[in-house]
Amino acid sequence: MGNSIKPHIERAEKSGVCQLSNQGLSEFPPQLMKLVKNLRTLDISHNKIASIPDGIKNFDQLKSFSADHNRITLISEALCSLRKLETLSISHNKLSNISSAVGQLRAIKTINLSSNQLTHFPLELCQLKHLDVLDLSQNAIRELPSGIGDLQAMEVNLNQNQISILPADIARCPRLKVLRLEENCLQLEAIPQEVLSNSQISLLALEGNLFAMKEFVNCPGYDEYMERYTAAKKKMF
Repeated sequence: MGNSIKPHIERAEKSGVCQLSNQGLSEFPPQLMKLVKNLRTLDISHNKIASIPDGIKNFDQLKSFSADHNRITLISEALCSLRKLETLSISHNKLSNISSAVGQLRAIKTINLSSNQLTHFPLELCQLKHLDVLDLSQNAIRELPSGIGDLQAMEVNLNQNQISILPADIARCPRLKVLRLEENCLQLEAIPQEVLSNSQISLLALEGNLFAMKEFVNCPGYDEYMERYTAAKKKMF
């Protein structure tokens, strides 16, 4: 492993960008520690890494970290201490838990934790004031908690979970424009009127739930929702 990634490490010393995807790695390479002061982008996707060492906290210039398609089971407190991190992608892993310290990722804009084993929506994500995009699709989340109204994201993907409860509180999300809830366990009556009539949401994706989409048009507040949807479409063209 040492020789095979040596050229990548050497290039990263100059560029601040290290691409180590598809390298057959079974652990986080200790050689990376020589890059702690200048590494801005790190990609260790498509390997067999099971954990991220506490030493990750020393990469204080890191802005983008990708570890998709590995065997990671935990987002650690050390990873959450990266104050300049803007993009975090750990999809297709074995995450069942997220450190409560995730709220410390003050600069984070994009989080992708899709295709994991999460069963709860982490309320700590609501502390992230600059979060734009959150992808928690293909997990095992069953409900969204009260308090989610403080979430700052503009787009949230919760497709392919097991969500059967949608709290009215989600209508309070100040910037939420796109909410994807396809292929969950929602009954039509589980969609709060506030989400349709009194929210910022202009795209609500609900296909594949426990009702026919033709029934959706009869929901109270549907007309108000369609006004936002149509206005958003016009802005795109």
